[in-house]
Amino acid sequence: MNLELGLFVFMLATFVGLEIIRKVSPLLHTPLMSLTNAISAISVVGAILITGSSEATTLTKVLGFIAITAVVTNIVSGFLITDRMVKMFKKPGAKK
Repeated sequence: MNLELGLFVFMLATFVGLEIIRKVSPLLHTPLMSLTNAISAISVVGAILITGSSEATTLTKVLGFIAITAVVTNIVSGFLITDRMVKMFKKPGAKK
């Protein structure tokens, strides 16, 4: 894939994502955050594939490592926040 096409797809995905998220009701933010964790998991796989490629340059490997670190942090944080919010709605004496 050439650079121009990759940048075009990235920009298009950014604008579409912003428009979709902007129209989401505040009541759906927690499920939406769980969905973005799934999308982040796809980003991790893509970054690993690109970073581990035999054609990867040093710059590609460094940027891939940064991307993997950022996305994994986002996934773990998202699940921790979602778990904390779900616990807020449980009754104190409920079974686990």
